[in-house]
Amino acid sequence: MHTNRLINETSPYLLQHAHNPVDWYPWGDEAFAKAKAENKLVLVSIGYSACHWCHVMEHESFEDEEVASIMNDYYVCIKVDREERPDVDQVYMDAVQIISGRGGWPLNCFTLPDARPVYGATYFPKDNWKQLLLNLYNLHQKETDKIMEFVTDLEKGLINISKIPTVAVTDVKPDFKTLEEFTEKISASFDMTYGGYNYSPKFPMPNNYEYLLYYAYALRKSGRAEEAKSIDAHINLTLEKMALGGIYDPVEGGFARYSTDSIWKAPHFEKMLYDNGQLMSLYSNAYKVNPKKLYKDVVYGIHNFITSNLTSPEGGFFCALDADSEGKEGKYYVWTKEELQELIADDFPLFAAYYSINEADVWEEDTYILFSKKNDMDFCQSRNIEEIELERKKEKWLHALAGRRSKRVMPGLDDKILASWNGLMLKGYIDAFKAFKEPDFLSVVLKNADFISKKLMQEDGSIYRNYKNGKATISGFLDDYAFVAQAFIDLYEVTFDEKWLVLSEKLVQHTLAHFYDADKYLFYYTSDEQQAIVARKAETSDNVIPASNSAMAIVLHSLGHILAKEDYITKANKMLCVVQANMISYPQGYTNWGILMLHQYCNFYEVAITGKQAPMFRDKLNVVYMPNKVLLGAEAKSNLELLKPKLVGERTLIYVCENKTCKMPVSSAPEAITQIEKVV
Repeated sequence: MHTNRLINETSPYLLQHAHNPVDWYPWGDEAFAKAKAENKLVLVSIGYSACHWCHVMEHESFEDEEVASIMNDYYVCIKVDREERPDVDQVYMDAVQIISGRGGWPLNCFTLPDARPVYGATYFPKDNWKQLLLNLYNLHQKETDKIMEFVTDLEKGLINISKIPTVAVTDVKPDFKTLEEFTEKISASFDMTYGGYNYSPKFPMPNNYEYLLYYAYALRKSGRAEEAKSIDAHINLTLEKMALGGIYDPVEGGFARYSTDSIWKAPHFEKMLYDNGQLMSLYSNAYKVNPKKLYKDVVYGIHNFITSNLTSPEGGFFCALDADSEGKEGKYYVWTKEELQELIADDFPLFAAYYSINEADVWEEDTYILFSKKNDMDFCQSRNIEEIELERKKEKWLHALAGRRSKRVMPGLDDKILASWNGLMLKGYIDAFKAFKEPDFLSVVLKNADFISKKLMQEDGSIYRNYKNGKATISGFLDDYAFVAQAFIDLYEVTFDEKWLVLSEKLVQHTLAHFYDADKYLFYYTSDEQQAIVARKAETSDNVIPASNSAMAIVLHSLGHILAKEDYITKANKMLCVVQANMISYPQGYTNWGILMLHQYCNFYEVAITGKQAPMFRDKLNVVYMPNKVLLGAEAKSNLELLKPKLVGERTLIYVCENKTCKMPVSSAPEAITQIEKVV
C-alpha cells in the first residue's frame, strides 16, 4: 500500500488521500521549494471530505497508478482541505472562475512555484485528466513565454477583483424604496409552486429567508401588513416544502446540502454543520412568527442529528457526514420498497401514500427517498384520518426505520472542529432556545461556548480555526472571528452573563487590529500576520454562508448598541456604504447586508431590563420575533453603561431605548413589546 506525506495530517479529507499513489504534499513551503528546485508546475487540488465528485475523481484518477505516475513525474502535487484553508480555496476558485466562468469541487489549479495560478478547472474524467496533464507539461516545457502570459493576465485579474473600492460614505439611512427594489429583485426569482428559487439545483439559502422574515416584519411595522402577507406566504411555502422534501431526513433529522432538482426531492446527500446551524436559526425564528408544529419538529430533528452524529465529547461540533457510504451516494438514506413493506407491514399503503413510495417516484436503482407532497393537515383531509393519529403512526414508522438504518454502514464522519461553523451552530441552538425554552438546547449551548472559549480562543483575543485530536491549529480567518463573536453576543442575550460580551469584544478588537483596512472601511479575510496568496481579499458577497464582512458589520452594529460604543456602529454603517452600490445588481448575494440595511431603516432598540425578575422578562421578550433590538439586563449589578444608572430600587423595569434615549420604563413584557412594535 502506498503512503504519502498526508499520513501526518489530521484533516479527514487529506487522510482520505494518504494512501494514493500520488505523491501528495500538504499545503506549505516544502512543496513550493521542491517545485522551484526542479522547475516544475504545482498542482493544487482542493476538496472536502463530504464531496461526492471529489471521491469520484480520487477513485478514477488519484488511485490510478498510471495517472499518478504522470502527476509525480511532471508536477509537484498538493492536496488542500478547503474547509481548513478557505484562504487558499478563495484565490484558486477566483482563478478558475476567471478561466472558465464556473467553479466547484474538486478544484484543480496549476501554479508556478511562486503559487501564481496558470490554469485550472474542476472535475475531469480520467482520460481527459491525463490529456490535460500531458498538454500542460508540454506547454510548460516548450512555450514558457505563453505560460507566463497566462500567469500575468490571471494575476492582474485576481488583483483587480480583490481590490476594495474607494467610495464616499454618508450618514443617510436607506429609505423604504431602496429596500423595496432590493426585495422585488429577490422576489422575481421565487418558485411559487415549490418554494425557494425557480431553478435547480436548489440550495436552502437560509440567510435569504432570514432577510425576508425581517422585511415582512418591517412591512407590518410600517403599517403595510397586506404587503407582508405575500412575503410570509413564500417563506412558509419554502420552509414547508424543504421540511417535507427529501432534503430533510425525517428518520434522524438534519438537512442535506442541497436538492439536485426543483422540488426538493433528491438531495446531494452530505449533511453539513453550517447548513444545519443556519437552518435551526431560520426555523426557530419562523416559528416565532408562525408557530407551526412542522417548524418545531424540524428544529428538534436537527438537534437529534447534531447531538447523535456531530457533537464531540468535549462539546465541539464536527463538520459533516459524507454523501457516500459503501462507495455509493445516498446508500445510507434510501430504501427499497421491499424493506419498507417488511418494516411497516399493515400500515404500508398509508405510509407509501404519505412518503411517495410508488413507481412514478422511484429514485435510482429501484430505491426511494422519503418525500412528502402534502403537509399533514392536507394529507389527513385527503385520507379522512385525524392528524393526531397520523402523528402516532409516523412516530412508529420512523422508529422502525431508524432501527433498520442503525444496522447500515454509516457515511464517513469529518471530525475536525472549525471555529466559524461552530459559531453558526452555536447561534442556531441559541435561537432555538429563545423560541422553545428547551433546557437541553441551553445545555448544548453552554458546553459548546465553553469549549470554544477554552480550546480555540487565546488570551490576546485571537482564535484558532481548527481543532482535532486535542490540538488547535491554523490561525483563524475573519469568518471564525465574526461568527463566534455573534454567537457570544446572542449567548449574552439569553444568559445576561457579561463574560460573553467581554469575549466577543476581545475577538472584535483583534480583528480591528489585524484585519481591518481603516481607509477602505472593510476587513480582509486574512490577518496581517498571515501570508497572502497572490492577493489579499476582502469577502463581501453572501453565499450559502454569509460573507465574513457582512457578519462582522452586524457584530459591530449589535455590540455597539449593547456597549454604547458609537464607533462600532459608525464602522458598521460605513461598511454597508461600501457595498451598497453592488446590492441591487445581485441581491441574493447581499441579504445579510440587507439585514443591516433593515436595522438602519427600522427603529433599532436597546432593550434594558433591570431587577430581580430580569431573567423572566428576558425570556418573555426572547420568545417574540423582534429582530430590530438587542437585549441587555441584570438583576443587581452590571458593568454596562446602559444598565448602571437603571439598577435602582426593587421593581423590575424594562427600558426601551433608541440610541441610548429611553422611553418611560414599563413593568411588563407586553408593554415593552407594544413600544417596540408600534407602527411608525
